[in-house]
Amino acid sequence: MRQIDKSINNSIGTFHEQILGGIKGFEAGNLSGYDIKAQDDTLFADIKNKHNTMNSSAAEALFQKLARYANDYKKAKCYWVQILAKRSFCELWSGNINGKEYSHSRVYKISGDQFYALLSEQEDAMFQLYKALPIAIKDYLTSADQKKEIAENSALDEIKSKTKKSKRSILDQITFENYSYYLGFDRL
Repeated sequence: MRQIDKSINNSIGTFHEQILGGIKGFEAGNLSGYDIKAQDDTLFADIKNKHNTMNSSAAEALFQKLARYANDYKKAKCYWVQILAKRSFCELWSGNINGKEYSHSRVYKISGDQFYALLSEQEDAMFQLYKALPIAIKDYLTSADQKKEIAENSALDEIKSKTKKSKRSILDQITFENYSYYLGFDRL
């Protein structure tokens, strides 16, 4: 089960990198040290799916990497993007990590919804993406050989069980559990 969850999370991360990297003026890093950057080098970002996916050593290394980008590119703002954060936010990243005090005037922490809004210049961009997903998923499932492409697993069974109780669609259930406090998602 843990391996399935890790695989799903990696795929979700790649999905967001590809979507965000496709926004005009930005590009995905493709193993270059950053996940997203502005083509004019004014923004660099590292994307994590969840706020709690790093230990303190990894957090320290990430802060140092982002601070290096900020120092090397004087006009750049650098972001630790938390796609699934505990709340919607954009704030300077400062604090103690491994007993050392860290801060930089152009290194930020930002939630996924705020980062989508920043890059797209549309406040509810992540919500719009969410609303488009059922259409894309339906198109994919219609075109795929369902017997070969879709395998039942315990994660999907668990979600289906919750949807029977809540009367939500699978996508609404996942979103309800993870994004209810993000901009626009209160309209679900």
